[in-house]
Amino acid sequence: MTYVAAPDRYDSAAFRRCGRSGLDLPAISLGLWHNFGDREPLETQRATLRRAFDRGVTHFDLANNYGPPYGGAERNFGTLYAQDFRPYRDELIISTKAGYDMWPGPYGQGGGSRKYLLASLDQSLSRMGLDYVDIFYSHRFDPDTPLEETMGALDAAVRSGKALYVGISSYSPERTLEAARILGELGTPLLIHQPSYSMLNRWIEKELLDVLGDLGVGCIAFSPLAQGMLTSKYLKGIPEGSRASRAASLSPELLSDKYLEHVRALNAIATERGQSLAQLALAWALRDARVTSVLIGASSVGQLDDSLGALDNLAFSPEELSRIDEHAVEAGINLWATSGEA
Repeated sequence: MTYVAAPDRYDSAAFRRCGRSGLDLPAISLGLWHNFGDREPLETQRATLRRAFDRGVTHFDLANNYGPPYGGAERNFGTLYAQDFRPYRDELIISTKAGYDMWPGPYGQGGGSRKYLLASLDQSLSRMGLDYVDIFYSHRFDPDTPLEETMGALDAAVRSGKALYVGISSYSPERTLEAARILGELGTPLLIHQPSYSMLNRWIEKELLDVLGDLGVGCIAFSPLAQGMLTSKYLKGIPEGSRASRAASLSPELLSDKYLEHVRALNAIATERGQSLAQLALAWALRDARVTSVLIGASSVGQLDDSLGALDNLAFSPEELSRIDEHAVEAGINLWATSGEA
């Protein structure tokens, strides 16, 4: 059936300004990573995307190697975009990234070279059937390529009309400052930084949020549910078929009694607030105004709706925040810690 978006899709949607730019992003954005490759039925992906847009989620975030297989998420999104979302292109923010290995040979192994980034962007546009993306990211800092070359490629993407804005992901505070300076000199401001951030991975609170606030750069947090640790999935152990059972981006070693005790305590706080654990985690990540948006994954409409329910209660008392701090401890899950350093 022909898709017609819900007429009331913006009635209760929540948007935040991205730094000092002119762009608003939904407080919760949808990431098309594990659940949008070829392992999942296309109709399940369609239902999730339709429901997201019907509830005011206007930002879909991808990367060249999301899948599996590499490129699968962009290709599947391109199919659904052509069938369902093309009439709504001007209501959508579509982002993609390049930085990790993607195709054979010396020019497809990732990094920050002009050759790799701009070739990857052309491939992404072809897979998605788009003339441009709204945001194009450097997915990681490349210590083997001058940052001037990497930022110059992002600037070229904007000047060519293939991207409206540019961002960086997982860059350290020092590299973020350097990237913003170079882009500013080129005349293409840094719009946004995409770091990992959750109650169990709080590294951005030390310096990065202050840097972003001072620069007027937005922040969109990925993995706010700590690869699934901050959901009800692991409260009673490791279920069959979960990420941890497959060691897919979440090692079973991280789900020790030590950390699960903290997770269960956080779940108790969520219950007192009338929220699921996932809703608590998302609301907590949005408590700082410098965090523009949080990126969620969703394998079903039900999971999506549960996450979006976080927007119903974003307020925290000082007492609640203090109790959360006792259990929002570093769990060693920042898999991207080294990607932003020299």
